[in-house]
Order: sequence, then structure tokens, then C-alpha cells
Amino acid sequence: MRLTVIGSSPAWPNPGGAHSGYLIEDPGRLLLDCGPGVLARLRTAGSWPEVDAIAISHFHLDHWGDIVPWAWGAIYGPGREAGKTELHLPPGGREFVADLAPQFGGTRDLFERAFEVGEYGAGAVTNVAGFELLPVRMQHYGMAAYGFRVSNGERTLAYSADSGPGDALVELARGADLFVCEATLRQGEPEPRGHLSLAEAQRAFTASKASRLLVTHRPQELPVADGVELAHDGLELSL
Repeated sequence: MRLTVIGSSPAWPNPGGAHSGYLIEDPGRLLLDCGPGVLARLRTAGSWPEVDAIAISHFHLDHWGDIVPWAWGAIYGPGREAGKTELHLPPGGREFVADLAPQFGGTRDLFERAFEVGEYGAGAVTNVAGFELLPVRMQHYGMAAYGFRVSNGERTLAYSADSGPGDALVELARGADLFVCEATLRQGEPEPRGHLSLAEAQRAFTASKASRLLVTHRPQELPVADGVELAHDGLELSL
């Protein structure tokens, strides 16, 4: 299994950075989240991204915003010849994007025309692009947000997306080969929770007994100590 960090910025972009986007390969090509800047980065490798499926963790713009230009390019641009990419949305997501489509200049079927759209179920394993994808509900200010466990049968990657601390986060990463975990905050915040500090991400990692921690969604203004593995756009890892 291979991971390429396409974008790793928090809700505001780091200088020159793209928002959330994590490409997992082997056996297929699965993109976790698709925030602003991700599509442009993917296009540097060819006319149109060769991605089998996209899974969206939640509907904050920094995690899904580039699905909109992807739709236009799939319908009218170079993506017309590529075939439809699967788009896996949170529960209720199909109606959510249909309602928004007219705000982007399209009709309600904009995303259905561009993608093979489906909704995943919380706690239900789905075969996506040859991987087993398990969505797990995370704590994110009361919003429906999901982390993902992705397995190819030999290796497992856990991705927190946006999450406050708690048992669900630890169980998401339990025994994973790689835990890609956000650490947006300088320090913890009052309830309701929706993001992690670096110390909270490290505690969740330790409790989960995952093998490796990759910190992401971290503002450039918040440095990390030596020995902390920090994601950056373009980073490639093999599990």
C-alpha cells in the first residue's frame, strides 16, 4: 500500500499548499477527501486524474471543495474521456450535494452526471477501489464527520479526517500500520470538540498501539518537535 499526500493544509491553506487530499494506491487508487487545490495537484501527473474512487469524510469545504471543479471537468473537460469516478459520500450526502448544485451554476443532477455517486454507512465495511473501507463517526462540533480505516488485506491505514479526542478516534487507529491524524490546534479547546492538539493526537496514537503516526492538517505557524513525522504536500510513503 502506498500513500501520497496531495494536500495537508488546515482550514486555511499553508503557503503554496493544498487542502486535504490523500491518495492511497495498491490495489486500486482511492482518494480520501478532495479539498481546494487537490485537483490541480493531481493534474500535474496527466491531463486528468486516474482515480478509481473518492471518499469524502465530511462537508467542510477544505475536505470536499474540489469536487465541484472535478464535476465540471468530468462533464465538459478532459475528464469526459476518463469514465466516471466513484464518489462515496457520508449518509445524506447525495441529497446535500444535489441541493447545493444550483449554487454552483449546475442543475440538481450535476454530481450524478459527473460521478458514480453513493453513500457509505457508518461502521459498515465497503469494498472501494479494491480496498476495504470502514467509515467511523468522529466528534466534529456536532457535524456528521467520519474517519476511515482502509485495508488492502495486508496493511491498514487509519485517517482521522477532522476529529476531537475520544474513544472512537483511538478505536479507528487500533493496531493500524499508519495513523494519519490531524493536529490543528496549539492546545485543547472547550466543548464541543472538533479538532486535536498535537499532544492529543500523540496520546490517541499511543493508546491505539498503531505502528506509525503521521501528523497532518497542521498550520505552518505551529512547529512540531524533532522526531514527530509531519505530513507535507507531495510526501510519499510505503506501508
